[in-house]
Amino acid sequence: MAARPPIKGRRLLRLAGMTAGVATGWAGAQLRSAFRGEDTQSEIQAAFLRASGLRIASTLGDLKGAAMKLGQMASLTSDYLPPELITALSALQRQAPPMDWEVIEAQIVAELGAPPERLFAWFDREPFAAASIGQVHRARTDDGVEVVVKVQYPGVDEAVDSDLAQLRMALRFGRLALDKEAIDGLFGEMRERLHEELDYCVEADHVRLFRDLRAGDAHLVLPEVVAERSSARVLTLTFVDGEPLSAVATWDEATRRVIAERLTRMFLSQLFVHRALHGDPNPANFAFRPDGTIVIYDFGSVRRYEQAWVQGAARGIRASRLRDPVALDQALIDLGMRDPTREPPVELYDVLLDIYAPMLTVGAPARWVGPEVVDRILPLVPKLLGHARGFQPTPEIAILKRAAAGHFENLKTIGAPVFLADLLAEYGA
Repeated sequence: MAARPPIKGRRLLRLAGMTAGVATGWAGAQLRSAFRGEDTQSEIQAAFLRASGLRIASTLGDLKGAAMKLGQMASLTSDYLPPELITALSALQRQAPPMDWEVIEAQIVAELGAPPERLFAWFDREPFAAASIGQVHRARTDDGVEVVVKVQYPGVDEAVDSDLAQLRMALRFGRLALDKEAIDGLFGEMRERLHEELDYCVEADHVRLFRDLRAGDAHLVLPEVVAERSSARVLTLTFVDGEPLSAVATWDEATRRVIAERLTRMFLSQLFVHRALHGDPNPANFAFRPDGTIVIYDFGSVRRYEQAWVQGAARGIRASRLRDPVALDQALIDLGMRDPTREPPVELYDVLLDIYAPMLTVGAPARWVGPEVVDRILPLVPKLLGHARGFQPTPEIAILKRAAAGHFENLKTIGAPVFLADLLAEYGA
């Protein structure tokens, strides 16, 4: 068990120390690089990035709460941060240790006005799951309904803005952000998403929204909100059972094919039909049943999209599927992801369209792009670097990339063929 999250003053001291350490490390790396050869300079820079990444990840992990969640979110933003930092922050994805029972009990009393044993017929003090900003407990209502109670750790919501400011300062002082304008957009998106995720009233609304959007879909099951036992920091939902993703991989191929296609349709319809994306594809947020039913948990991270942006994204994907670099370039310009004053990077498009073709071939099951892509791209890096400044990731793309990457990993675990290009075509992409 972990103790209560650090109080505000101690958090600021730890974060300020992290920022000062990163800034000092950058200055030292610059000094050591002076008058050295290019190869030695690169080695010094790489060592600084690795050390800074470990320092930042260690601090955010120790502080837990908003800081740890921010690190988890940042670890999925490879367009914005150097790979050495991404590697270190990725360690924060593992499950956080639960908080002491006294901390959880006090939070429930503060939010709902009574201890758990008076609010529920039964309440399990042992956590069912624990994460960076809260943990979940099984319980039963007086009328016999099995529920899960999600309790936010105290003080997490109050620390978001200061934690965010310190992380941003560390990236700036250590020259770790690849593009200032892009990182501003990223942090704005992270702040908005995290403030939403920390307001369980918003998450309750997300649950209701997705229940409405998926009404009539017998293959998708969502929990119901128990409003009388919920607040801004405590969320009670009906318990919906299912098997974990790891179990699905052992089922027969016919069932796995059905689940893989339904999971893909669910993701595509969220984006292209409903324009409301469940943005946290962690396997723990899904469960499955042998009849092909999919259960979704945790609606804290949901991103709404404007119709014009979704249409632009569909044009870009369709251009990629049809291997049309001109249409792809125009779609990226329309989405604000490429500077139209620069020459179209034809060489880059040719490489990328060739690499991703196995995922986007109509009439054939998708072959997921793996680590071997790096081996194909590395020899081309010197030639392609000149195009880098012509691109800029937008806030809309950050959570979409996170969701897409997570869904692809889940599909790979299921291990059944998915005709991705054919499904994309059905949705106009």
